[in-house]
Amino acid sequence: MTIQRFEDLDCWKSARDLVREVFILTNEPLFDRFRDLRWQLQNAALSIMNNIAEGFDRFYLKERMLFLNYATGSAGEVRSMLYTCLDLQLITEMQFRELKGRAQSTQRQTAGLIRYLRKISS
Repeated sequence: MTIQRFEDLDCWKSARDLVREVFILTNEPLFDRFRDLRWQLQNAALSIMNNIAEGFDRFYLKERMLFLNYATGSAGEVRSMLYTCLDLQLITEMQFRELKGRAQSTQRQTAGLIRYLRKISS
């Protein structure tokens, strides 16, 4: 299958799933007291998805790689904030493991795309 648009990328699809799950979770009343954390976590998750899309639509390989690297960094940010959510007892251990796993999977898929682009460009 030829990938012709960012919506075809597995890493973007995974990021989209992560965004949905983060928004569902952070819209729970427990997060009302932690609006900045909610906002930051939601934006970091969105950043993964949006940077994958923006990178895909860039013409120059160097720019594509830059945005894909931003996406992997944002996935790390999501994982870090999930620890805070767990420590503050805003999420359960099971929710933590699920979302952290999704973030890691998205990060691995995006890193795989970066490796592939490096390989075909050399």
